[in-house]
This record gives sequence, C-alpha cells and structure tokens, in this order.
Amino acid sequence: MADDASRKHVAVCGGGLVGALNACYMAKRGFTVELFEMRSDIRTQEVVRGRSINLALSVRGREALKGVGLEDKIIEKGIPMYARLIHDKDGTRRPIPYGKGKQNIMSVDRRLLNEVLLDAAEKYPNVKTYFNHKVVKCNFDTGEIVFLHDGREVKRTVDLIIGTDGAYSSIRLQMMKQPSVRFNYQQEYIPHGYMELNIPPSDDDQFAMEINYLHIWPRNEFMMIALPNLDKSYTTTIFMPFDMFESIHTEEDLMQFFTDTFPDSIPLLGEDNLKKAFFAIKALPMVTVKCYPYHVGSKVVILGDAAHAMVPFYGQGMNCGFEDCIVFSEMLDEYNNDFAKALPAYTEYRNPDAKAMCDLAMYNYVEMRASVNSYLFLLRKYFDNLLNRLFPSFWVPLYTSVAFSRMRYHQCIANRAWQDKVLTVIGWSVAGMTTVGVTMLGWFRLAAYRDTTPLQLIAQLCTESVNTVEEWLS
Repeated sequence: MADDASRKHVAVCGGGLVGALNACYMAKRGFTVELFEMRSDIRTQEVVRGRSINLALSVRGREALKGVGLEDKIIEKGIPMYARLIHDKDGTRRPIPYGKGKQNIMSVDRRLLNEVLLDAAEKYPNVKTYFNHKVVKCNFDTGEIVFLHDGREVKRTVDLIIGTDGAYSSIRLQMMKQPSVRFNYQQEYIPHGYMELNIPPSDDDQFAMEINYLHIWPRNEFMMIALPNLDKSYTTTIFMPFDMFESIHTEEDLMQFFTDTFPDSIPLLGEDNLKKAFFAIKALPMVTVKCYPYHVGSKVVILGDAAHAMVPFYGQGMNCGFEDCIVFSEMLDEYNNDFAKALPAYTEYRNPDAKAMCDLAMYNYVEMRASVNSYLFLLRKYFDNLLNRLFPSFWVPLYTSVAFSRMRYHQCIANRAWQDKVLTVIGWSVAGMTTVGVTMLGWFRLAAYRDTTPLQLIAQLCTESVNTVEEWLS
C-alpha cells in the first residue's frame, strides 16, 4: 500500500484551514501533494483581508487535529469557553453552560490556526505549496488542472484534485459545468449580515469581561457576541438584518442604537472606537451552500465550505470541514486508496451529515438571538442536562451531541426529534394524571357542599379562589 500511495499525485486546491489540514492527511498517506492557494501566503502579510471571526473549536475539530499531531499545539493557543454568558438589557449577566463539568469549546484565532497548519504541511517532504495560483479550468477525465500565476498558465496532471477552496469554490464551479454529473446546487444568502468590532483590554491590561465564556447579547431579531483572545481583547461581532445596519446613518443614530440595545457594551467597546469601527466597514453577507455529489468520477472531490458552506451560528463550519478530512481519510483506508470507490462512498456517507449541519446552523441562530430569552428554552435545557446526568449514555442533549461527540450530524437531529416525542408523551401523561387528580378532588370537594344551593356553592368557591390567589401573591 505504501508503494502504491507514493505513486499517487494529489493537487489540493485551497490553502485555507481545511485545505492545509487535508494536505497533512494526504501527506501522511504517502501521496505526493501539491497545495495551491489563490491568495498570497498569509504568513508574509501584515494584514489579512477576509473573514476574521474567531473560531470555536470543539470535539470534531480537535479529533481531526489530533490525527496529524496538532491538537495540543492548538489548544495551547486557545481559550476554553465553558458557557454562554447572556447579557440582558438591564446589565445583568447569566450563564448557560454548554455541557457538564469541564466540557468546553475553544476560542482560537483563525489566522494563527491557518499558519500552524501551513507550517505543518510544509514539514512533510512530499508536500509543496504554491501561492497566487488561481484555478482556471479542470479536465476531470485526465486529471489536468490549469492555474493562472503571474499572468501565465501553470498546468498539472494529477491522480486526484481536491477542492478545498471555500464557499465560492472554483473547483465546484468546474464540476457544475459537467452535464453528465447532474450536479445539484443550492445557494442561499440569509437577510442578516455581520460586522466585526473589538473590545480592547482594560486600562490595567486585563480582560474587560469574564474570560471563559462566549458572551452573547441576544435581542430576539439580532444579537452581538464576543469571544476572548490571547491578547486579552474580545473579537466582537454584531449579527442583524441588513436593513437595520442600513438604517444607522450618523454617529447619533449609532449611539442611540447601542444605548437602547447593548448599553453595557458601550464602555467596553469605547465610544470613539465604536464610531470609528462601525463606519469604517460595511456589514458582510452570510451564505449557505448545499450541493450533491461531492465528487466526479475518480478525479475530483470537494471538502469543507466548497461542499457545504454554512452560517457560523453553531460554530461548526470549521469543525465540520476538519471532520471531512477524517471521514475522507477513513474512506481511503476502507478502499485501499482506490479513488474510483472511495470518492462515491465519501459522497454518499458525508452528504446527509453536511446538509443536516447547514440546517442546524440556521436553527442555532434563532436559539442564540431569541430562544435563550425564553423560560421554556431554559426549562428544556434544565431537563436535558438533568436527564443527561441521570442517563448519560441514553439521553444526549442536541448541543452535546453536536459539539462534544462525533455522532453523525443527521443522527443528532434524529436523536433530538426522538427526545421531543418522549418529552411530549411525558408531558401529556403528567397533564392527564393531573386532570384526573383535580377531577377527583373536585368531586370530593363538591360532596362537602351537597346541602348548599347552587348560588351559595358558586359564591363559596369564588371566595376560596380569591383567598388562594391572595396567599400566592403574598
């Protein structure tokens, strides 16, 4: 197998998080790997343009990093978050734990993680990296791929093209042009955008808020979040409808909006810094991408956002993409590096999970900005955690199954649906028993008034009801 692997030539197109990690996985298999990135090398740039939202690393991502020996190195550079810390309008703060005990998600810096992964890939003697190489076209019959670099074409013919080039993937676009593939594609921009701000360290160079939390200001239709950084700042992001962003025209509009909605954040952000940052940038869009299949023949496969871009509200975009690397590697193990068998098997196995996670990400936006304000949500959270403590292998809450296990994503949803049915049955059973009890008690009470007239009975029952309410209120 090792000799066969050494003859495999793989082009990984996209040097972001998933591409750099997948290059490590392919290199470990003994493949000859060339990693191509359209942008410049981020390690040489002073400022990196593009998304900089902090990442929430959880079990799936950690397992993928562990597979190439990088988990501990990344954990050393992250900050654990054990709970959401809800900021209410009146300034009160209340925690909602993610799991139990020491379970946490890890706040990590996107750029730092990407740099570590690129460094790790380049340490393999069978990996070469190329930057400023833009995909122009592919031939999925021959494995030829053409890049544009410094105004000239660069060609490679490889055994496998791996597209890890993000939500606006060029490799995926080439796949869509193949009529024989019958490629299904769905793209949806949500009506909400995001804008990134920053909470700096305090005057005495300390964290300005509690450290080990993901801070959330939920306001039903919109929200703001803040994740801690190693430099003691907080990456702070507003998510809300574009028309709300566009309704803020002046500094007075901005300060009135923050005073009404996020009053306790103003001294944290700093009024001058807030004004400067808000009007210096525009709100950016968020897109969901679903597609099928993830491969063409035995020559191309797509992973990460190229296959399943999702909104960031479950913190699973990176984790899902990293888990793709594990699953794809497992498929290559199962089929002994036979791409003709492994690629279709990967599509069929991974597609239902990726689509399920895209749906869960949208669901969690509603939870983060609205449901956390609901007593019913908090009650359900309490029962989920209680049952999980009593029956840890039998009752696994939705968030726990997604963030703290490798249960397949579509099974996480099925498990939650089953739990909903169980709680519904229990609820109706309790309601039924309560109704029977109240009815029997009523008959006994009525028997005590059998010698009274109907008007006297009504007057007596009303008096007792008023007395009961007064006692309760006092």
